[in-house]
Amino acid sequence: MSAAPLHDDLADGPADGRAFWLKTADGTRIRAAIWHACGQKGTVVLLPGRSEYVEKYGRTARALAEAGYAVLTVDWRGQGLADRALPDRMVGHVVDFAEFQDDLDTLLTFAAAQGLPQPFHMLAHSMGGAIGLRALMRGLAFRTVAFSAPMWGIALPWWQKPFALPLSTLACALGQGHRYAPGTGPANYVLDEPFAGNVLTNDPGMWDYMRRQALAQPDLSLGGPSLNWLHAALTECNSLAGMPSPALPCLCALGTLEQVVDPEVIRSRMKAWPNGRLHLVEGGQHEVLMETPALCHAFLDAALGLFSG
Repeated sequence: MSAAPLHDDLADGPADGRAFWLKTADGTRIRAAIWHACGQKGTVVLLPGRSEYVEKYGRTARALAEAGYAVLTVDWRGQGLADRALPDRMVGHVVDFAEFQDDLDTLLTFAAAQGLPQPFHMLAHSMGGAIGLRALMRGLAFRTVAFSAPMWGIALPWWQKPFALPLSTLACALGQGHRYAPGTGPANYVLDEPFAGNVLTNDPGMWDYMRRQALAQPDLSLGGPSLNWLHAALTECNSLAGMPSPALPCLCALGTLEQVVDPEVIRSRMKAWPNGRLHLVEGGQHEVLMETPALCHAFLDAALGLFSG
């Protein structure tokens, strides 16, 4: 463990943020960040989505710190300032989603060494929701969990769904798994797309916040996923679908305009989750924590109620 950079000016988080380099069991370097380590109510372990990085959650960390929680988050391997596996650093690549469990185990070992306050609560967005669900099924010790648009299924056009897994499997078998998934490339979404018609947020201020970060620190940015990432993600979603939910108190936010992950998979799991509640965000898109103030605060208030309850 050693000190790592944290771009406080871009994060707009609590003033006491610190970042660290961590080494996983397989030697991959990831980046962890802590805000408000003295939080008296416990620690929120924030698991970001694909292409995200710790600075993106500075404002979320500020709200959690003001409510009395320490916040711990991470740059998963292959994104942010963590090690990237391929020469083209813009392609989001992983061979197996089990690698992310290695990252999470490393993060939680670090949290224990830092003496972060108990209990631990999970707040997981998108891909982080798949990683987090697997971790809960493994029995990792969290008191409660709040999901934001968890990636328990990927939103694909109906005609692609039957072919996505077999074609990505074939591409990997032929040694082409490093290539971008169809329809994607090296462009960063928030820099390449206009605000009008975007699938992430209705809030122009949060859109500008994400763009400003990507423009100021290009090394934080990521483009599309590799075929290997797609294969690993679809395989993990299928595996999770066959497993029951844990009996952990759970809140799950889902925007009614969701277009990135599969809403029906989320609805189905939450309908059967013991102690679980689905929080529908009327008019919300994929980034519930980056939505308009009213939508974002409503979800955060519900999550804080879950954590304190």
